[in-house]
Amino acid sequence: MDNNANIQARIESLICSKLEEDEKFVDSIAYLEKLNGCDSSITDERRLRIALEDRELELNQLYLENFQKINVQVQSFVDKLGKMNEICHNLTNRIQSNKEKTRDLLKRTGYLQSEKEELTAKQEYLNEFFSKYSLSDEENKSLVKPKTDGTLSDGFFKAFKHLNEIYDNVTHQLEREPDNLTFVEIKSSLQGKIEVAYEPVVHQSLELLQSRPKLFENALNEYGGARRSNVVRSYIDVLTKGGKSGQQKPIEQLSNEPLRYVSEMLAFISGSIANEREILTTSVLKNCRPESVSANIRLVLSNITEALCQPLKVRVEQIVSKESSSVVLYRLSSLFLYYAKSFESEINKEAVLVKVLYDLAELTQNMFFSVVSASVQRILSNMDVPDYDLLPVNAVHQALLLLRDILESQNDNAFAAVLDKKDMHAKIFMHILDPLHQSVQLVCSNLHNPLDVAVYMLNTMNTIRSVIILYQFTDTKLEMIKAQIDANEDVLVSEQASQVLTNSDLMDVYTKCLAHQPNQGPLSKITGMESERVASALTMFYTFLEHPEGFQCNQAIKISSARIRESVQKRTFENVVNAYTVIYQKLSQPENGYVEIKNLKTTEEVKKLLVK
Repeated sequence: MDNNANIQARIESLICSKLEEDEKFVDSIAYLEKLNGCDSSITDERRLRIALEDRELELNQLYLENFQKINVQVQSFVDKLGKMNEICHNLTNRIQSNKEKTRDLLKRTGYLQSEKEELTAKQEYLNEFFSKYSLSDEENKSLVKPKTDGTLSDGFFKAFKHLNEIYDNVTHQLEREPDNLTFVEIKSSLQGKIEVAYEPVVHQSLELLQSRPKLFENALNEYGGARRSNVVRSYIDVLTKGGKSGQQKPIEQLSNEPLRYVSEMLAFISGSIANEREILTTSVLKNCRPESVSANIRLVLSNITEALCQPLKVRVEQIVSKESSSVVLYRLSSLFLYYAKSFESEINKEAVLVKVLYDLAELTQNMFFSVVSASVQRILSNMDVPDYDLLPVNAVHQALLLLRDILESQNDNAFAAVLDKKDMHAKIFMHILDPLHQSVQLVCSNLHNPLDVAVYMLNTMNTIRSVIILYQFTDTKLEMIKAQIDANEDVLVSEQASQVLTNSDLMDVYTKCLAHQPNQGPLSKITGMESERVASALTMFYTFLEHPEGFQCNQAIKISSARIRESVQKRTFENVVNAYTVIYQKLSQPENGYVEIKNLKTTEEVKKLLVK
């Protein structure tokens, strides 16, 4: 039923369709008519099918060729579209970049416009500022011209007046704004210009005033008074504010270092004197006669520096009164003498500054000796009895260290100013070495053994000598020390020689040989000088000569100096040989009755054995 219905539906559809109006159907029928020239059969159907397939293939081939042409055109169009897209993209980027550049340009243009307005306002302000606080080019030329041709015109005085007005304006402005660096620099510049402007006025006026000595002197005094105020102001500024450059700290910050503090103050004064001398020589008295320049320079410098005396003296006395270091006081004294001698050649001996420096040198010197005496007294008050080794106690080393520090400080150039160096050394030794020697002798009085006393004195004196021998002007002290060393060596030599003679039983023999006189008869007849006894004593002595190392007393090995120990040993042997010489001479004389003593050694043989 379903198939029939389908077939019926299709037939109805075919009948109802208007095939004559379908171009494709009409073309197909026409094509089939051409092919259907023969009867319909199986062979014809096959051929018709093949023909249709070939036609279909031909049509597909034609369709493919036409499609390829269309594809080529489409691809070409696509490429063109890509290039157009790229061009459009580039154009878009360039447009965006131009927009940004335009925006930046507009921004910069606005900034430059505002900056131009600001600069214009600043220019107007600066023009107004310079017109009020600076000279014009014409005025500067008017002020400089007299320096070249020496003439003073009306233009010079007008410019000079304007210069002073500007200086007053700047000063007034600085009173309201003291920290304004611009006005500070302008004021400094104006000061230099004022100094330059004053030069031709001062030169010509002083040159003309030379014919009127009284007026000339008054002018120099007025100049000295003005410069004195300026120097004192600079001195106070350096003390309290430091250098103008800002790199130098205020000198007052060094008040806890007296030596640097005083050195900086005196160095500033020395520099100020040199500066004032240069100003006088090259500017103020430039056109004056040479014979009046030298004397007047000294007078003016003396007048200027007088104002520095009181501030200097007050500060020095203040720090000196608190100083407890003898070395610092000694170097300060030398420093004052050095600058006093230096300033004598710069100004004159009668200048107040020179006198003040000499007074300060005397003050510090007196305080130096006072502090030295107190220091030595404090050190020596703790001096104890030496230990078993008999070496100098610590107080001796402290006193010598103080002496060495003082003498070492003389290496400064300032010590060259000390006139009588030998007298200064003598005073220093008197305040240190003399009390030290007295204290050493007092300690020795507490030692019960004379040999301990001798060794301790030897060690102490040798220590003192080793310190002072390195310095000048110590010859007298070295001679005294040498005499004391020799005296104490004598004590040890005498004791050791006596010990050798006593231990060998020759002391009694030597004593009687030394006291024997020819008129007393043969020496062998004296009691205790019998041949047997003398021969026994000589045998003991010769035995000692074979091993002489045990002769030293216990204290001798405590001598700290090897040279002194050798000296004591050598002198001991010499005393023993001298004693043996006396004995040998008496025993060698036949009239003394010692013929039976055999193998009597000569003096030379004894010397060789002792040296060996």
